[in-house]
Amino acid sequence: MDQIIVRGGGALHGEIPIAGAKNACLTLMPLTLLTDQPLTLTNAPRLSDIRTMTSLLQSLGSEVVSLQDGQVLAMSSHDLTSQKADYDIVRKMRASILVLGPLLARYGHAVVSLPGGCAIGARPVDLHLKSLEAMGAELDLRDGYVFAKAPAGGLRGAAHGFPIVSVGATENALMAAALAQGTTVLKNVAREPEIVDLAQCLRRMGARIEGEGTSTMTIEGVTQLNGATHPVVTDRIELGTYMLAPAICGGEVECLGGRIDLVATFCEKLDEAGVDVVETERGLKVSRKNGRIRAVDVVTEPFPGFPTDLQAQMMALMCTADGTSVLEERIVENRFMHAPELTRMGARIEVHGGHATVHGVEKLRGAPVMATDLRASVGLILAGLAAEGETIVGRVYHLDRGYEKVVRKLRGVGARIERIKEVTSDE
Repeated sequence: MDQIIVRGGGALHGEIPIAGAKNACLTLMPLTLLTDQPLTLTNAPRLSDIRTMTSLLQSLGSEVVSLQDGQVLAMSSHDLTSQKADYDIVRKMRASILVLGPLLARYGHAVVSLPGGCAIGARPVDLHLKSLEAMGAELDLRDGYVFAKAPAGGLRGAAHGFPIVSVGATENALMAAALAQGTTVLKNVAREPEIVDLAQCLRRMGARIEGEGTSTMTIEGVTQLNGATHPVVTDRIELGTYMLAPAICGGEVECLGGRIDLVATFCEKLDEAGVDVVETERGLKVSRKNGRIRAVDVVTEPFPGFPTDLQAQMMALMCTADGTSVLEERIVENRFMHAPELTRMGARIEVHGGHATVHGVEKLRGAPVMATDLRASVGLILAGLAAEGETIVGRVYHLDRGYEKVVRKLRGVGARIERIKEVTSDE
């Protein structure tokens, strides 16, 4: 099993290109199931989750071709052979549930396994299912699968309010509503950039959608959708992660393709902590202000609030801050599993339910640590950049799900980092 070795203590200088968003691309790929015409995605990230979604679509009969070293995905679903998403593929990644809405909308029936993914809480799919039931779908959960059937004549437009904001449920409902008969009004929807990107791609395909980026979306169903070419939006989580690298160990790094609007709340917290973020023609330039990082409190919230997917990385920064910070996790349960690993490096962290209190220390110490999920893995790498000595991060297969060429990108700005054992494309 691969490990990443980080030798900390040096400042970072240079530039890091930011990839297309994993979460956006995984949502855009199932759009091919809504049309018999070609759909092409550019600026696609090269990640294991993308390969998993590719395998899932191909198992249904879609054609998916990777071009330009994986940065272009050419897809066609003109002749699907199956409407069943099997457990063997779906178990690997939670985003697999996003094929349910498109299959049900286009074919009137679907069988989709309950999904897997990172072990960071239950994250049930009931919000997805209730929105489809509002459009008339009949659902039966048995043997670990969702058996879904649309009413005669297809899904029907409906008014539906989500009891809590859910990105995935919003995405599934939006895709299904694009081909539903009549008007669908979705309230209390997610406002993330990935939702806006999905709506923009659907509009390119001929969908009639209003309100993306707000809490209410209105969709006028159409009888069919066309093909399109669409660029995947910049990955705001990868962007925020690499912005933290010079913040935690000093130096100045320009994140190419970065945009303030994607990470505005995050940037406010960085400013409060003593980190400069300057917008340039090419992206965002980040450097630490004079002196030690200041402790700040963080509460994770739906967009435009502080992202839950940057909480582990922010905790790594707060471990060496001047003062005490409190991080409150409101989005995903059981998402402080990285805290015990950080304490192995000399951090002082107390976890009580959904709150973590971090008492900053002057220096972290390198140690063997174990990644527990995708974002925790890169949080431990960031901590290793600031630590004295050598940090060995195990279980880095999590990392491959969300960060392309992380070793190469960090090494390119001066980090002393390497991946050992199995040779992969990350080297």
